[in-house]
Amino acid sequence: MEACTATLVKKILDKGISFRSISTVSRGGLVPARLVADRLGIKQILVDEETISADSLFVDDIYDTGETFRRIIEKADNQDSLVYATLFARRKEHYPKQLVYAELTNGNEYIVYPWDRFEHDASLKSQI
Repeated sequence: MEACTATLVKKILDKGISFRSISTVSRGGLVPARLVADRLGIKQILVDEETISADSLFVDDIYDTGETFRRIIEKADNQDSLVYATLFARRKEHYPKQLVYAELTNGNEYIVYPWDRFEHDASLKSQI
């Protein structure tokens, strides 16, 4: 996760945009948001806000179906300048221009993050 976070932060910095806060969604985005915030020196992390301010970086764990992105872009003050940063992005033909990711996944891989392990294991047990 550290190497992936470092890669993501480098790509964010390469955009040349400064942010006053980080926005995220609870659960999956909390840990990545904290890791990115620490590396960027950003103290304010906003969770599940109704509005994403133009000077806020949005961080999540993965860009997968695009559902979270669509929900977030509707809340953004400035949709064109929103930066949506994720640790991973599922391999697709097209990505939104606002997306910055550290690594692409194979379309068939399912990522279980350390912070999701309990929920994932419980889900598997319930299917047996």
